[in-house]
Amino acid sequence: KAALLPSVWEKVQGSVGTKYEGDRNEEGERHGFGKAFFPNGDMYEGDYKNGMRHGQGTYRFCNGARYIGGYYQNRKHEQGVFYYPDGSKYEGSWLEDLRHGHGIYTYPNGDTYVGEWFCVISRHGQGLYHYKDTGVKYTGTWVNGSMELIGEYVFPNCRYKGNFVNNQPQGAGSYVFDHGYEQHGEYQLTEQVIQRNTIYSLQLNIFM
Repeated sequence: KAALLPSVWEKVQGSVGTKYEGDRNEEGERHGFGKAFFPNGDMYEGDYKNGMRHGQGTYRFCNGARYIGGYYQNRKHEQGVFYYPDGSKYEGSWLEDLRHGHGIYTYPNGDTYVGEWFCVISRHGQGLYHYKDTGVKYTGTWVNGSMELIGEYVFPNCRYKGNFVNNQPQGAGSYVFDHGYEQHGEYQLTEQVIQRNTIYSLQLNIFM
């Protein structure tokens, strides 16, 4: 190994400073099953195809994060689980290294989101968010991480269903209480300007 020129050694190992143990193809590329130990302390164990992570594998990051799942040409793809350093976890579908499709995200505080993602790092599409501390649930439409359009809040003794704008109820909506009583009305965004500061508040006009 010491007699190899740097260019040849780089081709054999895949990158300078990386240690690889596993199968190779006729061109010397990583191909089949193998383990790679990177200079920064990361480690990958799993399938390779023509020199790239491809198939099923486990990637362990030096910061404590860990990904277990599918790969396609070095990128996280299809189904996989990602454990983050802060204790959160995502389990679901991936596309080109991004959460995409249906997945479950568990946050460090115990909150959970079950729903859709669309090639972004935020909630996007239909989904259910459960607040662990209060037991409150929101189910409805998400756009780039915000509650938008039609959604429903479920509280311990009642539920609210209506229109949402930027995480807040706005427009037509209704409360339905456990004993059967209902309130229908409209949330309106009211604006007050006080010494150049704008204060926004939500007001529910009830129509009996």
